[in-house]
Amino acid sequence: MFYWVMKRIFLGPLIKLLFRPWVKGLDNVPVDGPAVLASNHLSFSDSIFMPLMVSRPVVFLAKSEYFTGKGLKGRLTAAFFRLTNQLPMDRSGGAASATSLGLGLEVLKNGGLLGIYPEGTRSPDGRLYRGKTGVAKLVLSSGVPVIPVAMIGTDKVQPIGKRMPNIRRIGIIFGEPIDFSRYKGLEEDRFVQRSVTDEIMYELMRLSGQEYVDLYASTIKERLAARKSAKAAEDGRKSAVRLGDGAGDRAAQDKRPGSADKRPGSVDKKPGTVTVINARKHEPGHTRSQPPASAAAGDGEQAAGSDSGSGSAAV
Repeated sequence: MFYWVMKRIFLGPLIKLLFRPWVKGLDNVPVDGPAVLASNHLSFSDSIFMPLMVSRPVVFLAKSEYFTGKGLKGRLTAAFFRLTNQLPMDRSGGAASATSLGLGLEVLKNGGLLGIYPEGTRSPDGRLYRGKTGVAKLVLSSGVPVIPVAMIGTDKVQPIGKRMPNIRRIGIIFGEPIDFSRYKGLEEDRFVQRSVTDEIMYELMRLSGQEYVDLYASTIKERLAARKSAKAAEDGRKSAVRLGDGAGDRAAQDKRPGSADKRPGSVDKKPGTVTVINARKHEPGHTRSQPPASAAAGDGEQAAGSDSGSGSAAV
């Protein structure tokens, strides 16, 4: 009920009015019966735009992290995804992923439309990446047709990390159904699974016009995260070096002539002051003694005699 109300009354009409999506090949979606809608994945909003254009309900396999958030925001997000016909998809591999694919298989057995992103995650740069074989396992086990779906321009509307979308037009192309019944009985063959997946990805590349990269998008994201961490560590190291250089410069400035630490008891002296070594220090209030009068007189007589001698010589 919530899904129908949001799609037909509230969210659907508003989104169509704002983003004016153009659609091609919608008649390729069967009016009844099961089918897999395999789409490229450019944006979080792909899971909103594409189901709005299809008259039938579409159940999506969404990453399990959307259903396990903590706090009020996490609980609201989980409730929204459940109410909009989305199922948790564990991408860790092994038994957990097999269980998630089993939920999708139940949708197909009940005659529903199942939406899935073969890349397994959003494209980090707008290119199309190698598909994972989960979609092939579903298709080969159920025997249902695959409808390739190309989302156009949704990465410009809501890039990775952006909360509020940009208002601009987007497009959706529904390709012709692909039948893989020729592989019946080979569901567990890994080479067949890879061949089916690659054929789906080729159709998505042809419809979307994206550049194809024969690597998993998750691998590229891991490399980007590692580079970001390495850059952050390098920036931290450079900052530490700059701080160390600044401390060294200050220390060198402190060691310049005239800036050395003063010894205890030292006194600042003005330039040009003469220091007399072993000079006697006079106590406060003490007056230097005058020379004896006799010495002063003798000195005077000696001076006078010198003057008289000079006068006689002149005579």
